[in-house]
Parts: sequence; C-alpha cells; structure tokens
Amino acid sequence: MTVTMRNPKGKVAVKMRAGGAEQGSGDGEKRGRKASKETRRQQLVEATIDSLARRGYSDTTLADVADGAGLSRGIVNFHFESKENLLIATLQFMSEEYADHWNAALEKAGPSAASRVWALVHADFDRKICTKRKLAAWCAFWGEAKSRPTYQALCGARDVKYQETVISLCAALKAEGGYAYEPEPMALSLCAMLEGLWLRLMMGDGTTREKALEAAIAFVVAIFPKHLTLQGPQSQ
Repeated sequence: MTVTMRNPKGKVAVKMRAGGAEQGSGDGEKRGRKASKETRRQQLVEATIDSLARRGYSDTTLADVADGAGLSRGIVNFHFESKENLLIATLQFMSEEYADHWNAALEKAGPSAASRVWALVHADFDRKICTKRKLAAWCAFWGEAKSRPTYQALCGARDVKYQETVISLCAALKAEGGYAYEPEPMALSLCAMLEGLWLRLMMGDGTTREKALEAAIAFVVAIFPKHLTLQGPQSQ
C-alpha cells in the first residue's frame, strides 16, 4: 500500500510504500544471518585445520573442533551434521585456497613462461599457504586419501589442472631454449620436487620455509639455465 504525506501547503512531502522500512530491515537481517552462517562455517573449518595439525586425522572429534572454535557442539552439528562432512568441507576449502593462490600468482606473473615458473615456485612457499598447521593438515588428508575416494575426487581435477599447467610451461621453455628434456617427465620431476620439500617441512627435520624455497629455486635454475638465475628470470 502506498502512503502519501502532505505538508501544510498541500504539496507532497513523502511518498513511500508501507512496510518498506520493515522490508529493508528484514533484508538486512537476512544478510546478517547469511554472513553469520558463513562466518561460523569458516570458524569451524579453521578449528578443524588446527585440530588436524595437533591431533591428526583419527583423533580429531567434533567436540575438539567445537571447543577450538569456541562454539557449541550443536552448532557443529547444525552446519555439518557429521565429522565426515566437516572434514570434506575443510579439504575443499584448503584445495580451493591453494588453487586460487597459484592461479593468482600466474596471473600476476604475466605471459612469460620463465616468470610463470618463478611465480609458481614462490607460490608454494608463500606464508599464506606454507604454514606448519596447514602442512600438517594436508599430511593428515594425504594419509587418508588412498582409502577415501571422495578425497581423491575432490582434489583430482585441480591436481590435473596444475600438472597440465606445469607441462605447458616446460614445453614453452623447451621450445624457447632448445633444452633436451621431454616436457611431461620434466614437469613430473618439478612437481615431485615441490611436494618433497613440503614433506621435509612437515617432518620438522630443521628444514625451514626459506631453505625449502632456496632449494626449489636452485632446482629450476639448474634445469632452465637459459631462462632463470638465482635472482630471478633472465631478460629475454
């Protein structure tokens, strides 16, 4: 219903739809509830990462996650219903975060294959991604992946895309530099090297993030000497 108000001179002063304020308030409340739901879910995912890092996969419980997030067990059940659903959501978050991170690094690096390889290596050891708690959580999931097809399927497509990206970069550098390697096995070697350094960081054998990055740079400089130096991509 439209309500028209007039000032003493008879001119229209305000014209509005009755209930508009209430509708606007309701929309705000809905947005608030949505934001609150997303915030709660993210709190629980972060608490799950913490629990996986401290306790491992098997010993992580919904009660541990609820306590870590400072929320009730009922809130955990409301958002995820089961431990398995919570773990799947956590793995999905970590997988998407990792994919978004290296894709953003490549986009920032520009079209040069050498710059993109340089960016890809550095992305793996960025402080946002390469932390003790996240590495430990990844390790917990990797230990379960073989017996849980859902985990494999969740990360499989992104792993394939990453591998294809590295193969294409190796092929481009081979074409530019006349290297003798074959792109696919070289890409596999590069990926295995990066994964191996992550494993060393997880083991806590004294390898630091800085040392791991230094080792990764030494590897790519050795296999792409016409394109990379220890200081970065060479000018083409």
